[in-house]
Amino acid sequence: MSVWHGNLHKRKASSGKKRSYRKKRKFEKGSFPTETVVNKVKKKTSRGRGGNIKIRLLSVKSANVSDHLTGKTEKVEILRTIKNNASIDYDRRGVITKGTIIETSLGRAHVTSRPGREGVVNAVLIPE
Repeated sequence: MSVWHGNLHKRKASSGKKRSYRKKRKFEKGSFPTETVVNKVKKKTSRGRGGNIKIRLLSVKSANVSDHLTGKTEKVEILRTIKNNASIDYDRRGVITKGTIIETSLGRAHVTSRPGREGVVNAVLIPE
C-alpha cells in the first residue's frame, strides 16, 4: 500500500463525512521514507513532480565533512552513527537522517544534509 496525501479521508469542518467524488490522483501519491544506513554505497533514483529526479541514498560509506575552524571540507569514511534524535528506533538501527551525529576518522560530526532525499551526506565537525 502506497502513501497517499489526499484529503478525502478527513472530515468536513462541520464534522460530517466527505464523500469521494473522484479516484486517487498521481500527484497525491507519496512515498515511504528512505532509511540510509552505513554500508556499501547503494543509490536509487526516482522521478519527482515536473520530471525532476530525486536521488535516494539507501546506504553510504563516506561523508563530506567541513571544519569551520580551518574552512576545509574533506571526504572521509563514516565509522558509525552515535546519536539520532529523529527516532529512538533510528538511533538503535543506525539510520542516518538530518541531525544525526556520526563518528568519522576526523572526529564527531553533525549531519546537515538529508541523505534520503539529496543523495549525499554533508556534515560539520563538532568542536571538542
